Amino acid sequence: MTAAPTIVQRRIGIVALGCVLAFALIGVRLVDLTLFRSSPADAAPAVTHVMANRADIVDRNGELLARDLVVHDLSVQPYLLPNPAVAAHQLAVATGASEQRLLREFTRRKKPNQYVLLARQITPETQDSLSELGLPGLEFDPVMKRYYPLGEASAQILGQTDADGLGVTGIELGLDKPLRGGRSAQLSLDMRVQYVLNQEVQTARAQFNARAAGGIVMNVNTGEILAMTSLRDPAAPPNAQDRGNPNRNRMLRDVYELGSVFKIFSFTLAMQDHTVRLDESLPIGNGFKIGRYTIHDAERMPATLTARDVLAESSNAGTAQIALRSGPQRQQAFLQSLGLLSRVRSEDPEGAKPLFPRRWGQTETATVGFGHGISVSPLSFVTAAAIVVNGGRRIVPTFLKRTGDARGEQVISPEASATMRQLLRYVVTDGTGKLADVPGYDVGGKTGSAEKTDGRRYVAHKLLTSFCAVFPMDNPRYLVFVLLDEPHGANASGVMALAGHTAAPLAGRVVAKIAPMLGLPTAAPVL
Repeated sequence: MTAAPTIVQRRIGIVALGCVLAFALIGVRLVDLTLFRSSPADAAPAVTHVMANRADIVDRNGELLARDLVVHDLSVQPYLLPNPAVAAHQLAVATGASEQRLLREFTRRKKPNQYVLLARQITPETQDSLSELGLPGLEFDPVMKRYYPLGEASAQILGQTDADGLGVTGIELGLDKPLRGGRSAQLSLDMRVQYVLNQEVQTARAQFNARAAGGIVMNVNTGEILAMTSLRDPAAPPNAQDRGNPNRNRMLRDVYELGSVFKIFSFTLAMQDHTVRLDESLPIGNGFKIGRYTIHDAERMPATLTARDVLAESSNAGTAQIALRSGPQRQQAFLQSLGLLSRVRSEDPEGAKPLFPRRWGQTETATVGFGHGISVSPLSFVTAAAIVVNGGRRIVPTFLKRTGDARGEQVISPEASATMRQLLRYVVTDGTGKLADVPGYDVGGKTGSAEKTDGRRYVAHKLLTSFCAVFPMDNPRYLVFVLLDEPHGANASGVMALAGHTAAPLAGRVVAKIAPMLGLPTAAPVL
């Protein structure tokens, strides 16, 4: 027979039952608040964000480039404000919001649990000043904000996120899924090199009063992009190409007729197919006639030039003849094999599509041979040029840090690649690239001076100048490409506006500063 519960046991049971009922009531209340309660139709409830951190982005040396930090969205219940007009004025001063808008919203939303969103992602300083006002009804909703500690130094590459923390441009877009999944990204960028490239390109843009300028530094054996920048003239009005965005990455998203730097590929094809000997003389004279057109050179040329000097002196007439020996089909297939006729692929998904002739005949073969009639992005050009000098093996451009050699299939023969390295060094020692030479680093390269169009025809005094520098040429490691859009003014007129006087010295200054940073010793002097 079971004994009757004692008074103590009965009291414990009553207390326990009371606790159960209390927790049950709390649970019902929570369900009611979270699932079934809604604000009036015209209310603007405070937004509660899920605190999901987006992972960090760092450069190749671990320097922080992007990180999520907790900030707050500010909202208020007008119902609790003792004097809406005074509150509207104080909050407008503190947040920069429109006082008229705030007062109008405060007047419309006077019921309990109606909210007005005042400002998103306010700074800690603003939050402190708002707290000092002592206004009732203010609510600070914690949210995540993406911070870029180095500011504009890498903004064009990193891109942006939206208010919901989703990547919308650049690397933030391309790596959106892993970053939102909490996986940090270590980029190939070296911010030391990035600072040098930014500074030198900015200096040259100002020196030559160029409309825009840009540059890329790439490891030719891994495809890693160590630096990339593009600058527009801050005084120039926005136009369709600029799209009004100073952070537009033109090195990847825009395409250009690059002119004579493209001769690198015409000569590589000739070396690959043995269609010309370097000591062979070609007639230059007063230009080269093809059909009803005559191809001229920017500067006066002798009656004949050896093939080697056609590249060194950047003769359009000579290069056209060499390109025609390959013919349209072979030229087109070769450029396709280098990736120049398709969209460049990288972690930034916004690479531009090239523009090239629909009808690829003899005239198109000649003009494409010296870099006109075909437009590619600078990143696409740099990737193809890297293949030419790295032994002829394919690489894929990347913004992510890699370890070890990443060269792939053989695209051109090692012998053709070796010959091109010799030729590019010759351009710097004996040709148009002399001002790019840096003692001790055996720089090779090629100038490019392309006439721009006005929509109907090429205009002689509107140039796009560039230089592609590779170093050290005996065992290439890095490529520096720089571009100046319409260099002009007192420092760049006539011949002095050509790439040999504008882009070449810019590339040389970049090489001289970054080579020691990258651990490249100077070559021993020849005694």
